[in-house]
This record gives sequence, structure tokens and C-alpha cells, in this order.
Amino acid sequence: MTGNLTTIGFDADDTLWHNERFFRVTQDRFAELLQDHTPDDLDRPALDRRMLAAEKRNLGRYGYGVKGFTLSMIETAIEVTDQQVPASVIQELIEAGQMMLSYPIELLPHAQDAVTQLAGSHRVVLITKGDLLDQERKLAQSGLGEMFDAVEIVSEKTPEVYCEIFSRHREGIERAMMVGNSMRSDVLPPIMAGGWGTYVPHGEIWELEHAEPPEDSPRYNAIKDLSQLPELVARVEESLVRR
Repeated sequence: MTGNLTTIGFDADDTLWHNERFFRVTQDRFAELLQDHTPDDLDRPALDRRMLAAEKRNLGRYGYGVKGFTLSMIETAIEVTDQQVPASVIQELIEAGQMMLSYPIELLPHAQDAVTQLAGSHRVVLITKGDLLDQERKLAQSGLGEMFDAVEIVSEKTPEVYCEIFSRHREGIERAMMVGNSMRSDVLPPIMAGGWGTYVPHGEIWELEHAEPPEDSPRYNAIKDLSQLPELVARVEESLVRR
């Protein structure tokens, strides 16, 4: 294949703006609320494992995002207290979830510059998982909405989903690059589909998003932050032209 990349896909949460840290703060509050209502042998790591198990089995029911997280907290609280959790604790968990839906959006360093620069030369598409209303809220508050040619809010990020999205937005997956902080969702699937995957690390990663990097793939790249993305895109395009 010769020619330039035509489409750049961006993940949203913890790629363009802060997100995971709000889940961590809320889970700390969850543990505090339950500490007087759980058995003595249920320490914090054990409670976190029970919560993670609930989140994992509930993905198919609730999908990704704050609402599913809140319901998983409530479900875990009922389970680990043998259905003895006070209604007041349940109420505080609901309020904690509601608070997560109102946190102001804070862009990550270089996010606006990277999107602005690449939007001048490529089609840029936001591809994110999560609750529709919450993701739309965050995008609106970010100030980046008008820069994107398209916004795709999906229930899961698979090779098939990426193929379908990039086929609708320009020349298809082979001339597209996806950029994000999740190896499992943002990097591996587009590479498996025949595109490019670029990893940009940020903070702590949710346990269910961990995966090993595809170091042996020529379509895999990693950058330290989004300030390096325009230069990376230019290098990839130069290599494509030489083929």
C-alpha cells in the first residue's frame, strides 16, 4: 500500500482528558463506606477483587462507564455484607456515582494541540466506549467537539468495529491510525484489523484494559504523550510513500 494516512482515530477517556482518577477516588470512598459493615477478614485488596469481578460480569449487562460502575458498587456492597448493608450506605454510593457524572473535564497536556494540528490535514474521528449521555457531556465540555469530523460512541472496541468505522470515514482501516491509552481497546484491535495502533500512556489503567504490547508488529507505535503524535504520523506517512 502506498499513500498517506487519511484518518486518525482518538480515544477519549485518559487519552484526551482525565477519567480513571475519578473512578479510583470513588472506589476509595466505596471502601471507606463499607469498612464498618464487612467481615474482618475482607481487607481492601479482597474487596477490590470482589468489585472487579462484579464489573467484569456486568459489562454485558450495563456496558462501560459510570452507571455500570455504580451498579457494580451497589451489587458488591450487598454481596460482601451478606445483604446487611444499610440503606444509608447505598444512598451514599448512588450519590458518589452521580457526582462522577458532574466532574468538570480537564484536558490532558498537548491534547488540544495534537487534535487541532492533525485536524488540519486529516479526518479526525473520536472513538470511545461508555455511556452515551456521559460521553456526549464530556465531549461538549472539552471544547474539542467541533474539531472532530465524526464521533463514534460504541459498546465495545473490536477489529470488526474499527473496520466498520474507518470504512465509513474515508479509505478504510489500512489508511487509519488509532491513538489511545488502552492497549486492549485502542491499540491491539485496529492492528489486528490491518490498521495502525499508537499507544500513549497515562496514569493507572483499569485492570480489565491491560494487555501485552504487540512489539513485533510494524504497525505498532508508542509515544510518551500527544505532543509526539504529529511527528509520528508524518514518519509513518513517509514510510508508506517509500513503499
